[in-house]
Amino acid sequence: MRQVEHVITLLDVSKHYEVGGQQVKALDHASLSIDRGEFVSIIGPSGSGKSTMMNIIGCLDQADQGTYLLNGQPIEDYKENELAVIRNQQIGFVFQNFNLIGSLTAWENVELPLIYQRTPKGVRKEKVEKALRRVGLHGRKDHLPGELSGGQQQRVAIARALVTEPSLFLADEPTGNLDSVTGEEIMAIFHELHDKGNTIVLITHDEGVARQAERILRIRDGRVTEAGSGPAAERSDGYDAS
Repeated sequence: MRQVEHVITLLDVSKHYEVGGQQVKALDHASLSIDRGEFVSIIGPSGSGKSTMMNIIGCLDQADQGTYLLNGQPIEDYKENELAVIRNQQIGFVFQNFNLIGSLTAWENVELPLIYQRTPKGVRKEKVEKALRRVGLHGRKDHLPGELSGGQQQRVAIARALVTEPSLFLADEPTGNLDSVTGEEIMAIFHELHDKGNTIVLITHDEGVARQAERILRIRDGRVTEAGSGPAAERSDGYDAS
């Protein structure tokens, strides 16, 4: 049985925005915990607060109130330079719109996080090649994003996320702009990453995609509820998600 170790804990987290002079509660006393090595989907309709939650988990935004523990440590205890290192080295982000730089080739897009890390050129070459081969796109390494299909662009985005070898992947609607067949191929990559011990947090509005996770959380009106487990739970023999 795998030892339970929370990598992410949100306790009564709230986030408010001003829209048209009115206060909108994106998150309303939301609480959840995610264990290291777990595959969790967070499902909710548009405007439910799920992307806001991802931004807070990914240290891209801060809650107005409540507690966020990352690896057991309150997020406010981290210095800004420490958070920058966490975002660059410990978390792999995958977005619905890919967020690739159009003027850079697939290779250059994947290489970018390593340049920010000041990784030596020889090491960068080895890591980028490995990442692109892992998503089956080494043969398209010299193509610009505009020369690639949506599925290929998402593969490049995943390669960029995994090139720094993070332990946590945050995916916001990673299949949202893809057809069903390509979406299944992208999900297969996430299952492979999970099987290798990575923590996966997948934000989606698609019930079919959500059910592929070990555990399903549902978010509505900024509040989180447990929604059960998916088929991926059967892949973790003896795993205790309590």
